[in-house]
Amino acid sequence: MELAVRLICFAAIFAVIAGWEFQNPRRKLASSKFWRWFSNLSIVAINTLLVRLILPIAAYDMAFIARSHHWGILNQWDLPLWVSALLSVIALDFAIYLQHVMFHAVPIFWRFHMMHHSDLDFDVTTGIRFHPIEILLSMLIKMGVVTIIGAPPIGVLLFEVLLNATSIFNHGNVALWPPLDKYLRLLVVTPEMHRVHHSVIAGETNSNFGFNFPWWDRLFATYQAQPKFGHLRMTIGLHQFRDSKKLTLPHLLALPFIGETGEYPIHREAK
Repeated sequence: MELAVRLICFAAIFAVIAGWEFQNPRRKLASSKFWRWFSNLSIVAINTLLVRLILPIAAYDMAFIARSHHWGILNQWDLPLWVSALLSVIALDFAIYLQHVMFHAVPIFWRFHMMHHSDLDFDVTTGIRFHPIEILLSMLIKMGVVTIIGAPPIGVLLFEVLLNATSIFNHGNVALWPPLDKYLRLLVVTPEMHRVHHSVIAGETNSNFGFNFPWWDRLFATYQAQPKFGHLRMTIGLHQFRDSKKLTLPHLLALPFIGETGEYPIHREAK
């Protein structure tokens, strides 16, 4: 049931954003769309299969286990289900924000996160382009957070659907009416906000870490409103990976082990 709900929501939102990109793209693509989409969609298929094969349970299953054993903070309180679900979504989103910062700050984690940022374009498939090891680590982190906070299963399901939906939306190569974006980004991370995070400039790469809610970036001073050179002139990707022929599926899977980290990890020591 949980998997079916997530897949249906994923497919529906992906189709909407992909159609929007086709009708009203924000930027011209710099590389072959066919091969990028082939690689990025292949990666999400590999990730889905590996998570199911390697991990016997996921965050949603852990919520049932935590509830049955009365583990976690929320399982100690007699709160209405909707309150527990809402608090769980907010807490899990904050945890994903911190995880994202960690994957930029710690060089060993950055190696795996580089694959996401190595995309030379920014579109709906960039939002699902994550290295399998990063996906597995992220699931383990979510399972730990679910256990600590005692998130109810419905809260975890809502968060997973929301995370997938906003990741697809905020990576969309779509044009938003500027006045709408100005107010919408007060409630949710928009493509105009998140695109800055995919700039080749290190200071911009290390900003706007939020996926769902934009509040954490503002609260912890990691928010940058606009890219230095504007959205149409900014360069997407990483300095050390500019050859699209070396960003095919086999290269992407090997990237953490053979690629240079560049100047991007936040706490990288200056040479």
